[in-house]
Amino acid sequence: MTRATLLTVTAPTRPASADEHGADRAAGDAGFVLADFGAPQVRITDLGITRGDGVFETIAVIDGHPQALELHLGRLAHSAALLDLPEPDAAVWREAVLAGVADYRSRNGDGGELFAKLILTRGIEGEGRPSGWVFVDEGEDFSQQRLGIRVVTLDRGYRHDVAETSPWLLAGAKSLSYATNRAAGREAARRGADDVIFVSSDGYALEGPTSNVIVLADGVVRTPQTDQGILAGTTQAAVFDFFEERGYPTEYRRISADELRDAEALWLVSSVRQAAPITALDDREYPVDAALTADLNAYLLARTDLEHHHHHH
Repeated sequence: MTRATLLTVTAPTRPASADEHGADRAAGDAGFVLADFGAPQVRITDLGITRGDGVFETIAVIDGHPQALELHLGRLAHSAALLDLPEPDAAVWREAVLAGVADYRSRNGDGGELFAKLILTRGIEGEGRPSGWVFVDEGEDFSQQRLGIRVVTLDRGYRHDVAETSPWLLAGAKSLSYATNRAAGREAARRGADDVIFVSSDGYALEGPTSNVIVLADGVVRTPQTDQGILAGTTQAAVFDFFEERGYPTEYRRISADELRDAEALWLVSSVRQAAPITALDDREYPVDAALTADLNAYLLARTDLEHHHHHH
């Protein structure tokens, strides 16, 4: 018996024709069904498989609470729009996530850090109907990474303004086409590192393959501004809240690769890993404020419903 819970989202997007919310669903149809995680689910002609043509989100679930759920649903919609996919039906996805978490916990107990992964593809070729799934499983153990990681900078090969100049490159969309991100991770491993920070071809710090960069310098906490073809981080917004509560100014702006290297402290932050302090960037070592980082991770793991009071942009 597999531990993971899988739901097939049968009504993943809002019908183009319907003015009414969920008008494509019969009364009482939730728009998703429980599925067998161990059974075949995907048709081989689904464009998510043959083309990587789809989008996803991964949500940390702490003590049964999907963190920053509304921000993740908003970002799923943003990614879908960048790929010209129909608009996801937020109500269906929200309920599917909650149902998946409830099912997992009813079978496996309440403990531990879980994650919910949302997948939306363009669907089976020729059918013109998107496919959707949500699965919930136990998260990887990131306790070691929360103590420190070694990182290398890699050239992304695009200018920082690629999202404006070339939107068809889908910079800033969380698409299923992750082969380049995985390749970057393997290059980091070859260089004896745990993770990557991408740098634009014109010398600006961008993001990690699955994370945002947080920079502490001169008493100010910064992250690269998100119009540079990078993903707005759901966790990064909460990190800013943490530092603001402690009296640090926070700022979104362009950060050059040199500024990155000259920082006092650096973190990579992401939904499931939370905050990992950087102990080395390329050949430069950084002291880690273990107490500050522990406080930061405790704050991130403890968040509940703060996220919809204020959306950062």
